[in-house]
Amino acid sequence: MATIDNGQQPVLQLENVTKRFGGLTAVNNVSLDIHAGEVIGLVGDNGAGKSTLIKTISGVHRPDEGRIFLDGREITLSSPFEARQLGIETIYQDLALCENLDASVNIFLGREPSRPLLGVFRQVDRGHMLEEAQKVLDRLDIHIPDLRRPIREMSGGQRQAVAIARAVYWNARLVIMDEPTAALGVPEQRKVHELVQTLKSHNVPVIIISHNLQDIFATADRMVVMRRGKKVGDLPAAGTTSDELVSLMVGAS
Repeated sequence: MATIDNGQQPVLQLENVTKRFGGLTAVNNVSLDIHAGEVIGLVGDNGAGKSTLIKTISGVHRPDEGRIFLDGREITLSSPFEARQLGIETIYQDLALCENLDASVNIFLGREPSRPLLGVFRQVDRGHMLEEAQKVLDRLDIHIPDLRRPIREMSGGQRQAVAIARAVYWNARLVIMDEPTAALGVPEQRKVHELVQTLKSHNVPVIIISHNLQDIFATADRMVVMRRGKKVGDLPAAGTTSDELVSLMVGAS
């Protein structure tokens, strides 16, 4: 089993986390440490417990047993909003973007800045949102020609970039990406891989769930393998083969 001992406290720690739904144990006694700037590939067959695990980390589900620590402090999450407030950002496959709104509004969605109007009222400060959106996109080396374009007119890779920029702008401590390259062409898949490396360079740890093992090998430092709710493997990316991962996923090793 791979471990990291770099003298630094993990950003996220799971300690014997278990989640049940009636008689089904979806996540069974899982422990995991994730360090700053580390990319974890979370893999497993359908029903392995991957989605339930990330939903437990992101506040959708509360664990029935076990503990979760963020920066060494135990946390109890009752909603995704609480997770976001603590810096745990989850980018699901549908991205949760409003397609009729532009990139800057999506980055600030639900947290829009305002400015005084006529000394009595307040209005959304669109100029500030555009300026700040451009700053964070520049910092991530993301090029979107017109930030005022609706999201629906952007490519899949650009949409992913906006979702990642939103996470970075709000000082994400951890980013979880669920099938980030699904339905993307090869050039856009490469752009997503580059964005993951950009997050890593900003010392933001990333968990990637993907059925595409090429995604995992292109981005991950470690592979965590789930099977029937249990963590059955924690392997360094270097030196690990796809055959080894598949064997762990199906229980052949």
